[in-house]
Amino acid sequence: MTKTISFTLMHFTIAFAVVYAMTGSLVLGGAVAVVEPALNSVAFHFHEKVWKRIEQRRQMRREQRGMRFPPVMQA
Repeated sequence: MTKTISFTLMHFTIAFAVVYAMTGSLVLGGAVAVVEPALNSVAFHFHEKVWKRIEQRRQMRREQRGMRFPPVMQA
């Protein structure tokens, strides 16, 4: 959990710094620092669902062909 919080804080900081550097606006930098990671989190959820479906289909094809490989290690 500490690693997740650390990554989230880093993400907010980078988003704020980039927008602030480009615009000079604290308000815009702050808004983007909140909105962008929130939208990214929602997108990530759906991205994971799609990949899970892809992996399940691949596994089904392997089993249908009689090839059983060990599961791929995940990060």
